[in-house]
Amino acid sequence: MAQGRVDWHTYFMGIARQVASRATCDRKHVGAVLVRDKVILSTGYNGSLRGLPHCDEIGHLMEDGHCVRTIHAEANAIVQAARNGVALEGAECYVTASPCFHCFKLLANAGVRRIYYGEFYRDERIHDFARQLGIELIDISAAG
Repeated sequence: MAQGRVDWHTYFMGIARQVASRATCDRKHVGAVLVRDKVILSTGYNGSLRGLPHCDEIGHLMEDGHCVRTIHAEANAIVQAARNGVALEGAECYVTASPCFHCFKLLANAGVRRIYYGEFYRDERIHDFARQLGIELIDISAAG
């Protein structure tokens, strides 16, 4: 590797962190990058429905301890791919926090085969379901 040149995981996770800087729910800033063959397919961050006010503008909409005003980063990345006609079969996801169970299911059904995450977030079920589906869940939090 050339001196000073980051590896692919560091590169894509760095982009996911930059994408997270656009998040509009201050409860957690999350960014996701969907990649295939080292090419970015789409990105997403957590924010409100397109065209509606965000948490950082009008506050949170809380239900059972969760802000339901926001759409999660992974879901927004999948939606962005769909809006642009981009297939995700065989893609990889780089996400700053491990997916919640709902987002994990969306990634699985979209055809994502590998999920790299920067910190573990809440739901242990994703590990068992990932094993059953043959999806790799890889914690790269130590990679910087």
